[in-house]
Amino acid sequence: MGRKSYLFTSESVSEGHPDKVSDQISDAILDAFIANDVKLGIADNSAINTRLGCETLVTTNKVVIAGEARGQAPLFRKFDSHQFVGQSEWVVDRGLITDIARGVIKDIGYDQVGFSHHGADVEVLLHGQSADIAMGVDEKQGEEGAGDQGMMFGFACTDSEAYEKGSFMPAPIFFSHRILKVLSEQRRSGKLGDLLPDAKSQVTIQYEDDKAVGAAKVVVSTQHRKSNGKGRDYTPEMVKEMIGDAVASALPKGWMPKSGADFLVNPTGNFVVGGPDGDCGLTGRKIIVDTYGGYAPHGGGAFSGKDPTKVDRSAAYAARYLAKNVVAAGLAERCMIQVAYAIGRPEPMSLLVDTQGTSKHGADLDAKLEQVLAELFPMRPTNIRRKLQLNKPVYQRTAAYGHFGRAPDADGGFSWEKTDLADAIKKAVGA
Repeated sequence: MGRKSYLFTSESVSEGHPDKVSDQISDAILDAFIANDVKLGIADNSAINTRLGCETLVTTNKVVIAGEARGQAPLFRKFDSHQFVGQSEWVVDRGLITDIARGVIKDIGYDQVGFSHHGADVEVLLHGQSADIAMGVDEKQGEEGAGDQGMMFGFACTDSEAYEKGSFMPAPIFFSHRILKVLSEQRRSGKLGDLLPDAKSQVTIQYEDDKAVGAAKVVVSTQHRKSNGKGRDYTPEMVKEMIGDAVASALPKGWMPKSGADFLVNPTGNFVVGGPDGDCGLTGRKIIVDTYGGYAPHGGGAFSGKDPTKVDRSAAYAARYLAKNVVAAGLAERCMIQVAYAIGRPEPMSLLVDTQGTSKHGADLDAKLEQVLAELFPMRPTNIRRKLQLNKPVYQRTAAYGHFGRAPDADGGFSWEKTDLADAIKKAVGA
């Protein structure tokens, strides 16, 4: 960003947004496959472990799950393909997949006439992985090939460090997520019990001298019950009054817009019909919400429903890991990393590091980092998967409120958010 003073806007969506319902179902299915591998003790055996590219569509009382997969019993079983002309020799247990989808919908909180965990019709169209793709990805001489071609980006910055240590995220997307997380927590606790699962937020941040200093505008659209239970139908002003304190609590002190015109709630009117009953949802349609809110580039692929051999996901996680460690090492205030792959090849086609003019250790830092990072953390799919311990059932939790800027979990979730490589990077560049 060339200017020092400017406005930048990012949005987030809640776990009840139709696209996020789809993402969570796809990732819950992935978790079930990987958990089965872990149970069988084969999670790190790339010759037989899970492969999944799972897409979910949700609409009025309908869920369609499609894609390619490979796995083990009981989720997956093998049959004699000669008996089924034109079909794969691998088939999923559709009943188990259906149960997973219903469980996700129930946990989100959907039990309305147009979309409910018990009333929705679930259609499972998963089929076996293409042998041609498997041949290119499966491990050869100790290395897996990339699951597809493409370019992936990682980014980190110091925007929100004054307000949330360790996040290293752009402020607009960070606070957009936080607003919806607070509303979700209060909906689930009953404090804001008249809210329903579907919601969106949008935060416009004022930057001065290239630093985030406040929220210029905040927009929240949230689904709600028709009536407040006291004989009055909700109006947008009533909803605004109901959620105002919760929204303010998600922002730093003094950041809530002072003018009521700069805090918009349900600007189109009432929001009673929502979720998949109000709008169709599809896996992978909220990729900017998933990453940096548009403040940094996003590659060509979505994340949810993809196993870690698919570099759309795993390499984007690894690029974030490296970018975050560069910034955590104090080498720069911003770091953007791009990596690119060819399908079936383990070595990346290219690696770019760009500290965007914020280097604290000379103009040649970016070139040094390209060499150092490739040595400290080779960006081959097998190394990424093993070093970040991605063969664990930790993916459903990533499918709402962003894949980045979250605290690492004790069980390995969000491992790419660790800063355990920062000291080694700093030492390697001689800083």
